[in-house]
Amino acid sequence: MSEKFDCAVIGTGPAGVSASITLKIRGKNIVLFGSKNLSEKLLKAKVIKNYPGFPLISGSELRDKFLEHLESLQIQITEENIVSIYNMGSYFSILTKENKIYESLSVIIASGVNFKNPYPNEEKFLGHGLSYCATCDGPLFKGKTIAVIAENEEEESEAEFLSDFAEKIYYIPLYKKESFDFSPKIEVIFDEPLSIDGEKNVSSLKLKNHELSVQGIFILRSSISPSQLISGIELEENHIKVDRNMKTNIEGVFASGDITGKPYQYAKACGEGNVAALSVVSYLSNIE
Repeated sequence: MSEKFDCAVIGTGPAGVSASITLKIRGKNIVLFGSKNLSEKLLKAKVIKNYPGFPLISGSELRDKFLEHLESLQIQITEENIVSIYNMGSYFSILTKENKIYESLSVIIASGVNFKNPYPNEEKFLGHGLSYCATCDGPLFKGKTIAVIAENEEEESEAEFLSDFAEKIYYIPLYKKESFDFSPKIEVIFDEPLSIDGEKNVSSLKLKNHELSVQGIFILRSSISPSQLISGIELEENHIKVDRNMKTNIEGVFASGDITGKPYQYAKACGEGNVAALSVVSYLSNIE
């Protein structure tokens, strides 16, 4: 039997860090998904002027303070990207890009707003030739021609992994790089994806200057939209809709920080993370 956590916190920005700290202090067994850099947005902030107790602190300095706090409570960061969250009724099953599954009684989504809008027909073809996880679904495309849309360099290893199965791979990088060291199966195309097409299953990928005939498409992003992350989550203007207790429409799922909408402020995110954590504590006490 795998370990079942009290709460899975997704995101290591201010909201996720705040939620994790409160849950740990309340004695809950948690798993925190994110980056050991915590937040790229935070790192890029030159000066933060409205965070209580730290006048004129830089983003990197505040990040270091967050890390110190996490380490003091022995909260570890799991650097795995979440692909999907499945509602199993009495708990949630969380699938990562590394094809690992975690089980948790509750979830706090604090993943920020770095997700991109889906391409036309993207959601329609999910599970019908379109995937977000190379490790999970690569073997399904043995001997086929596929396209890989990659947001960053980290996905190059995923393309190489897929070349063990696919006959041909079109690699479309959404980042700038002069040269690639790929196997002969992988052709790099610098172009802009426009739409995904087909009837029941994926059959083509339209780019600004090309149209590729493919039998599968992998979209590899650092983050995905909430509606793709967990089925049935209620959105409001592309953000997760929550009440004042950070509850979503799904029992046991909470959200905090930028993912819940404006204002996009660090102090606001920390406050919401704390509220979400306290709501989780209350929720857990009611289901025990």
